[in-house]
Amino acid sequence: MKLAFIEMASPVGLLKLVAHETALVAVLWENENPKRVRLAELVEQADHPVLLETQKQLTEYFAGKRQQFDLPLDFAGTEFQQKVWQALLSIPFGETRSYRDIAEQIGNIKAVRAVGAANGKNPISIIAPCHRVVGKNGKLVGFAGGLDNKDILLRLEKH
Repeated sequence: MKLAFIEMASPVGLLKLVAHETALVAVLWENENPKRVRLAELVEQADHPVLLETQKQLTEYFAGKRQQFDLPLDFAGTEFQQKVWQALLSIPFGETRSYRDIAEQIGNIKAVRAVGAANGKNPISIIAPCHRVVGKNGKLVGFAGGLDNKDILLRLEKH
């Protein structure tokens, strides 16, 4: 199955939005590690309705006019990764959680490192807000989009 994509400019660089027929499957970074998120063949499709709606909502988010996304999402990952990614979706706008908080939320307190690994494999960056997960001391740690972009996103949400 081929996936559709478009690219959009943003305050955190060029983003690649990827969807299948009915749902968003990835938001990828400009300097994305090609091994981080494995996808089927991509075909550019400028008129794809899910991608156009995603672009619209991300534009509103970056303009400070949207705090929540309302998009059909389809995460491809293990059962554990799915739990972590669902937990990310519950972190309110402008707030952060630690890896430990997420491990507790999914009922596996010993899985802090695994939560970090799953967070790093989150295919739907920004919309599933992995940037809202920080180290236990509140420090910015690991982020596929780079720590500078993580800082930009968190600051955008503080206003």
